[in-house]
Amino acid sequence: MASSILKVDGERVVDANGKTVVLRGAGLGGWMNMENFVTGFPAHESQHRQAMLEVLGKEKYDFFFDKWLEYFFTEADAEFFSGLGLNCLRVPFNYRHLEDDMNPRVLKEEGFKHLDRVVDLCGKYQIYTILDLHTVPGGQNPDWHSDNPSNYAAFWDYKDHQDRTVWLWEKTAHRYKSNPWIAGYNPINEPCDREHSRLPAFYDRIEQAIRRIDPNHILWLDGNTFAMEWKAFNHTLPNCVYALHDYSTMGFPTGERFKNTPEQCHQLERQFKRKAEFMSTHQTPIYNGEFGPVYASPHLEPDADTINSERYNLLAEQLRIYDQHRIHWCIWLYKDIGLQGMIHTHVNSHWNKKIQTFLDKKRHLQLDAWGKHPSPEAEAALNPLVKWIDDVSPSAKNQYPTPWMTERQVLRAVMQTFLANSFSREFAELFRGMESEELEELARSFLFEKCVQREGLNRALSGHARAVAQTESA
Repeated sequence: MASSILKVDGERVVDANGKTVVLRGAGLGGWMNMENFVTGFPAHESQHRQAMLEVLGKEKYDFFFDKWLEYFFTEADAEFFSGLGLNCLRVPFNYRHLEDDMNPRVLKEEGFKHLDRVVDLCGKYQIYTILDLHTVPGGQNPDWHSDNPSNYAAFWDYKDHQDRTVWLWEKTAHRYKSNPWIAGYNPINEPCDREHSRLPAFYDRIEQAIRRIDPNHILWLDGNTFAMEWKAFNHTLPNCVYALHDYSTMGFPTGERFKNTPEQCHQLERQFKRKAEFMSTHQTPIYNGEFGPVYASPHLEPDADTINSERYNLLAEQLRIYDQHRIHWCIWLYKDIGLQGMIHTHVNSHWNKKIQTFLDKKRHLQLDAWGKHPSPEAEAALNPLVKWIDDVSPSAKNQYPTPWMTERQVLRAVMQTFLANSFSREFAELFRGMESEELEELARSFLFEKCVQREGLNRALSGHARAVAQTESA
């Protein structure tokens, strides 16, 4: 039983006795911050929820989502997670659970129902939780996972968005300030400040606001540009851990396939060291809040076993690098419908069978960014436009976020925002006319007992988590 709150001591995270604690686990992505690839809907959570509300009506809408949130993570999930030797669950949440845009600064107490429940379940099984505000008012980045219905991160240009975020963290910190099983607060996920300087300034501000209420919990602070850059950071804050995210394009369908060559392995380490340079220079703990490949489905790809073997080899090399540098990590992610999760819904579950035809359409039209597959039809429409833009405006590809280039900018603005949202109602119509019993059965598809374990992934995570735990206890 944790009797004290974790804290930072130099390059270590320690308990009250000064014993090093290395946090290793996963993110509960797609749960209290829904993401399209995790459960299958198109576009963004708020658009998906609005369409479902219009189709189901408020009573059935409330019933379905309450049951879905309940079944997505239960005591069986916590017991399984702990049994693998994992000790940290990063819990993303959307501010809209706790505050409405049309009724700002009024806390929705009911929004804490499932968050409290999962924090308590994790504590029961000696799992620390990091509370991750994945979506803030205005959107902190231009991507789908901040529930941003545009490609404009308005959070950085409007002080009121920032004020509301500070207010919400003050309320959250007050609620959890005495809980020793909370490893700390992740104030903003994957920020994208095009000026770079506003992010560290905001961290200075929110650190002081949270410390006035909760002086003890660690803050886990993401770098800029999807937790990959530290351009305007020139100092560190007390009792804070700085976070990078370390995805490799070799873990995705459109990337180079991983063959475990010396150059590929060197590339992985070089990428990690670049992202961790700020922490290494300032001698702070290093935390990798997101990483991990996606996996091929044997129902869709004939060479899925070969592809997935390569992806496991990629993961093994990344974990080897992380062990070498003794960092904290949470892989992305714990549960989904079959793309990336440690466990996932069964292909023959009520949920998957209900939405499979729609999933095929999304894949064909490249409506999801995550795990995007080649599509001749979509690319025939996209590529000429990208070429034309680059021809008439060669500097267009340099617009922030600079890693995106023109193709990613157009994909995001047109295919995965404008076009994807046009299908929100079509997805919701799949559930029209359903009674509570059928809606609950769909939600039950996400129960641990009904899900499939990705055994190769779980063996790798468990082995590396247990190895570092044994080292620390020796």
